[in-house]
Amino acid sequence: MIVGVRLPLPAPVCGSGSAVEHRLAKARVAGSSPVFRSIKKNAYARKNPQEQIELVKKTAISIVDLIQEGNKLIITHGNGPQVGMINLAFADMEDIDMPFAECNAMSQGYIGYHLQNAIREELLNRKIDMNISTLITQVIVDENDPAFKDPTKPIGSFYTKEEAEKISKDRGYIMKEDAGRGYRRVVASPRPVDIAEIEIIKTLLDTKTCLIASGGGGIPVIKEGNSLRGVDAVIDKDFASARLAQLIDADSLIILTAVDKVAINFGKDNEKWLDSLNVDECKKYIDEGHFAKGSMLPKIQAALEFCESKKGRIARIASLNNPSGGTKIQ
Repeated sequence: MIVGVRLPLPAPVCGSGSAVEHRLAKARVAGSSPVFRSIKKNAYARKNPQEQIELVKKTAISIVDLIQEGNKLIITHGNGPQVGMINLAFADMEDIDMPFAECNAMSQGYIGYHLQNAIREELLNRKIDMNISTLITQVIVDENDPAFKDPTKPIGSFYTKEEAEKISKDRGYIMKEDAGRGYRRVVASPRPVDIAEIEIIKTLLDTKTCLIASGGGGIPVIKEGNSLRGVDAVIDKDFASARLAQLIDADSLIILTAVDKVAINFGKDNEKWLDSLNVDECKKYIDEGHFAKGSMLPKIQAALEFCESKKGRIARIASLNNPSGGTKIQ
């Protein structure tokens, strides 16, 4: 199994309070019955890392429940709040222009540190003999991905038009207006192609190890001969999770989120919750615009991509409280 967790921001930085309004904890599981879990958290304006540690302990309980059921886990996690915090911290240092790939790597270590300690403690509390470790993971993308020509993923704080123009001139960042709230830096969001450390991940699947890997969608890199070069980009966590599930030949993908099931006409009088979807229905509802971008849409698209990658694969989107329920996609 693979479990992916996106954690809450420990502290709002540089006035970026809007960036902490919604938090996801994602857990994706792969193995004999692989699962992907996604937990949505609201209004996590935490003031210090200690509060995040306490929240991670709650997530660890659910993860260790899965281990206790006999599943081997690889844990992935999001990092949007944390990597934004790290990037903003360096943005105030005029003599340091920290590449975004390095910020991503820092967030993998930071989140992995909290997460593996929480899981280790819960394993020991239950007298379960298992190792837990974090793997800094690089996800290979195509340098010719169209996303690099049209960056759309906003990161970091909001700025006035004048501030954005100065930042663009001084640092070469692409700045765009974000929903009338101000200007933000935007980076590309390319699709994941491969994982540089995939053979290590496969090897550890066969050992008594619970592995944390591919954090934040992975550090985006491109191949240059025998080298891997980091790029300023954010890989969507749902697509990265689906790609990892494919690469380790998982049978199923479960995405746990804040709602019990997938819905069409969400939030409207004719809202309808769905017990199951087939591939054709998914494509139809996507075309009709039923799923919000940056919310349910990437989950549906990732589930669809996973199901179509090999005959017999099944995806499920459900809530953390009822992971065996939800909407089945095949």
